[in-house]
Amino acid sequence: MQQLKLNISWTSLLLACMLCINYSFAQEDDAIAKDWQKMNASKDQDYVDYNDAKFGMFIHWGAYSDLGGVWKGKKVPKLGEWIMYHGQIPRDEYREVCRNFNPVGFNAEDWVKLAKDAGMKYIVAMTKHHDGFSLYNSDVTDFNIYDYTSFKRDPIAEIYEACKKYDIRLGLYYSHSIDWMDGGDAGYAQEKKLNPDHDDHYGANLWDPSPFSYEEYFETKAKPQMREILTKFPDLIEVWYDFPRFINRQQSYEFYKLAYDIQPNCLICSRVGNYLGDFLTAGDNQIPTTITTEYRTWETPGTLNNTWGYKCYDNDWKSFEEVLYWIVEIASKGGNYLLNIGPDGKGYVPEESVKLLKQVGKWMAINGEAIYGTSRWETFREGPTRMEMKSTTDREEHGFDLEFTPQDFWFTKKGNVVYAISLSSELKDKLTIKSLSAVAPNIERIDILGNQQNLKWEAKNNIVDIWLNQADNTSEAFKNGLVLKVTFKE
Repeated sequence: MQQLKLNISWTSLLLACMLCINYSFAQEDDAIAKDWQKMNASKDQDYVDYNDAKFGMFIHWGAYSDLGGVWKGKKVPKLGEWIMYHGQIPRDEYREVCRNFNPVGFNAEDWVKLAKDAGMKYIVAMTKHHDGFSLYNSDVTDFNIYDYTSFKRDPIAEIYEACKKYDIRLGLYYSHSIDWMDGGDAGYAQEKKLNPDHDDHYGANLWDPSPFSYEEYFETKAKPQMREILTKFPDLIEVWYDFPRFINRQQSYEFYKLAYDIQPNCLICSRVGNYLGDFLTAGDNQIPTTITTEYRTWETPGTLNNTWGYKCYDNDWKSFEEVLYWIVEIASKGGNYLLNIGPDGKGYVPEESVKLLKQVGKWMAINGEAIYGTSRWETFREGPTRMEMKSTTDREEHGFDLEFTPQDFWFTKKGNVVYAISLSSELKDKLTIKSLSAVAPNIERIDILGNQQNLKWEAKNNIVDIWLNQADNTSEAFKNGLVLKVTFKE
């Protein structure tokens, strides 16, 4: 009988302890949620400014670019910037790769002017990727391009100044959770301790691990570098944390708050982890099929071929028509498109990328009004052509073979204007749009961007017919379709 009472006492004590622990965690989570909500809610105008920009340039560039996807004479599969991981390159050997990095062709103004010419409104540049090598002059570690190489320049500082010169907003990327050189194991041990059966260690350096624990890396490198970056480069449009993997809620919160305390108007992407970002970062090369309601806005990061960091043998370049599709499809759903360039190890942007972005810029110069500063209309598209963009791998495997028809339209809105965007090269004298029929009584006029004409139109039988025979179809406005500006009565 005494033994039974003792067991009951121990059970009660254990249960009480568990309840206390759970209550403590709940209180902590509740405090994090309340504090995060307060910080997040203070950024209303920053969301507007960011979402109005709509189109930006991502830049993946570092010592891995010098390898070009090749290690010791062999092509290393998968992403160029992950070559240290996929090639299982020892840390000492990779340090030599970084020491020899000498991008003599790097010119910040060339990169920023290319973004400007492409119609991009902001740039997200790389301060440190998963390899742990910093692309700016850091006082936290000498493992950076200024101290560790013969280059002796600070590319991020030069990009920062060029962005100010050309009126381009700057955001900065920082791999906070993964650092194959100094970052422990990407939090794998931390996760394993909580869940002993867990055996997914993707992203962790287990082939030549750093002697630092995950927590030591945060305290001695990641957090100090983020404080340094945010102090050195004020007025950032966003901070692009990446690949949180096993980071816990408290750690994600600390990285969010760290940025907020120094730059309270800077937006933080969702890859800070644990749903504590300001905006959703969709999957790589992914266009959401449904619009999330968890975040006030979102962004798709995309590539011009099938990698982010330069690979000398990846020549599967997206076409001009495909890039227009990504821009228009994303804008019609209310998101931003962050399109990546991968300069080579000398600092030169591949010529295919340059030509393509300049083509995009010509289209945006005429039709950008239908992209910048717009939001989602009640219908984001109509027409028979459909394609799901699921991931980088999916795009690489299936390619892009859409043929846009005269019945395909994407819609955006701004004030009392709705834009109907066509990407078809086979437009005839008359267009028919179903989605405008319900609002036809309020239409005041219909014009073509870049070819302003008060076009003749007629609503009947749940459609709106629009005649183009008044327009000059030889003008630039008719290349790769056109954009109709539908103005409604005030």
